Amino acid sequence: MKQYSEYRFGDMLAAWWLDEKNHMGMTLIPAEMKDRVREHRHTLEGLVQIHARGDQLPNGYGNGSTLATTTATDALRFVSQKKDGDTVVTELADETGRTVFHTLKWEKGLEALRVSVRFENRTGKPVTLDLISSLNMGGITPFAEDDAPGTLLLHRAGSAWSAEGRLLTESIEEAMLERSWTGHALRMAKFGQVGSMPVRGWFPFAAVEDTANNVTWAMQIACPSSWQMEIRRKDDRLNMMASLPDEDFGQWAKTVAPGESFETPEAYVTVGHGGVDRVSQRLLTVHRANMPRPEAELPVLFNEYCTTWGDPSHENLVKIADRLQGHGIDFLVIDAGWYRREGCGWSDCGGDWVPEEKRMFPDGLKATADMIRAHGMIPGLWFEPETCAKDSDIFRKEEMLLTRRGTVIDTDNRRFLDLRKEEVQKYLDERVTGLLKRCGFGYTKIDYNDCIGVGCDDPDSLGEGLRQNMQGTLDFFRRMREAIPDLWIENCSSGGHRLEPSLMGATDMASFSDAHECPEIPIIAAQLHRLILPGQSQIWAVLRAKDSLRRINYSLVNTFLGVMCLSGDVADLSAEQWAKVDEGICFFKAVRGIIRDGISAFHGEVSRSWRHPEGWQAVCRTAGGETLTVIHTFGGKFPGQVSLPVSGSRILRVMDSEESRITMENGILTVELKAPFEAIAIHTGD
Repeated sequence: MKQYSEYRFGDMLAAWWLDEKNHMGMTLIPAEMKDRVREHRHTLEGLVQIHARGDQLPNGYGNGSTLATTTATDALRFVSQKKDGDTVVTELADETGRTVFHTLKWEKGLEALRVSVRFENRTGKPVTLDLISSLNMGGITPFAEDDAPGTLLLHRAGSAWSAEGRLLTESIEEAMLERSWTGHALRMAKFGQVGSMPVRGWFPFAAVEDTANNVTWAMQIACPSSWQMEIRRKDDRLNMMASLPDEDFGQWAKTVAPGESFETPEAYVTVGHGGVDRVSQRLLTVHRANMPRPEAELPVLFNEYCTTWGDPSHENLVKIADRLQGHGIDFLVIDAGWYRREGCGWSDCGGDWVPEEKRMFPDGLKATADMIRAHGMIPGLWFEPETCAKDSDIFRKEEMLLTRRGTVIDTDNRRFLDLRKEEVQKYLDERVTGLLKRCGFGYTKIDYNDCIGVGCDDPDSLGEGLRQNMQGTLDFFRRMREAIPDLWIENCSSGGHRLEPSLMGATDMASFSDAHECPEIPIIAAQLHRLILPGQSQIWAVLRAKDSLRRINYSLVNTFLGVMCLSGDVADLSAEQWAKVDEGICFFKAVRGIIRDGISAFHGEVSRSWRHPEGWQAVCRTAGGETLTVIHTFGGKFPGQVSLPVSGSRILRVMDSEESRITMENGILTVELKAPFEAIAIHTGD
């Protein structure tokens, strides 16, 4: 095997390698470690993994587990490579005319690369793809002469409702990725998500850490529908792949006609020094580049859902607005229920999006939006536009709904609009975007509370139908922003089921979770610092009149791990409780630049149980010579004091509830921890 080319992108070095049969593979290393790369004893996997209907299936006991590493991939040979600025396009093709263009892009200042693949059909007959990779990178680890026993870790991020982002780490041996004695049998860890909730079960994220050399490789895929990742090995080196689901895993197949092409979703990849905590921050530099408003100040929001519980009205919103006025709230968001029909629960009549004007909004929804603006806040409105519930009119308009094998997809109380159809997009333009524009709303929360499943009817496959429909969702978001340029869009899916890069790039922020009043809020919020930007992670602080000052302080400090969103009994809080809320809002506004622009470091020891948490945690987020340190204690045992490295020479402000002793010397912050379920926020700088 010989190196064909190498290019430096920031502090990363990408190299393309050729074997004697003109197969090409790719590696990625920290640039300054070039001289420490060991000679490859085995051939790298192909740069692009491909499989089409009728191709031979994999051997090495892989059939039924993967469609990668087949003879179809082996048939692709190197044709050409062109570099234009910081973009490298590599062409591969086989003798039949199957042609792929592998594109790697870098933007100055970013610490990760974008990778995608375009397939062109030059065969003269249709080709039905069952697999095509977005990213396929190998040679891990190139810093060992052997198979690096006992030194490699696999990191993934699990997810469940109200328990998003749990970091799961296992050794390569525990993951059953240790090479066989001959290198014959394929070893593989395959995982992903099937359906329209792309963060259900797993986040589209994986990392491999070489603990012996302090280097970690990490990847994400930007895909709002089904996706998969594979970590594979046959010999000494590991391989990382991200792609749409293959036909086996997600019933995805795509027929490409002669002369036509198909492009994969983008994947992000990086390599750097440090473990997963540090290197995950590198991927987020691409998220920052994708943000619709990267320089906008983070707002303070109030969402009335945990105040009215699905029963908003002009009358109770006036009371809420009266109480919030003058407290520095930027947005007041009307959540679910504003469209409810008499005799129906709010969750049973979504889909028509007609305001209820008999009892709830007698002067129309615009009058309420105008009232909110008159109180100095921007009004927001909740929708779940891609679904409809059983008591809505559109629920029975089956020509506008998704089907599977000819039957409308019905999950007990939800059906799904077919966003591939022009008439559906026009319907949403009128009922959603049109209503927002007519009434003067400046914010919308787009929720999504069920899953399509494996897919919907399409001539190619169920998985391809799903992919196209979810691309329709992205188009809907883009059209909303075009129609109302100043509109802020929130991405929500039963909390955090859609926290993936393409949807995050189309929206301003996301609901981090539905764990609205749970003690594990700061644990979830901290875990998400590895996966999405805190400046796009909306954290709820639900305030109750019965709450102690310690509890209110805990709830408020939670929001410093993202964007502050208040809810709850604001009309019934005491003057003392409101003083603490005002302190929290003032503190948040002082540090929101650090939250938006910083890099996070993680400390502490938290129990395996999040529902009954024990231990402690600290997140130190640093930007521009300042650090925001957010510390939480939980139940059980925790240290009496902790010492944390921070930036700055002095303590600028503190928010806590126990008057803890806090000192700073030579860049080390020492904090006394006095009580369980205590929260302390400390801002340091010069």
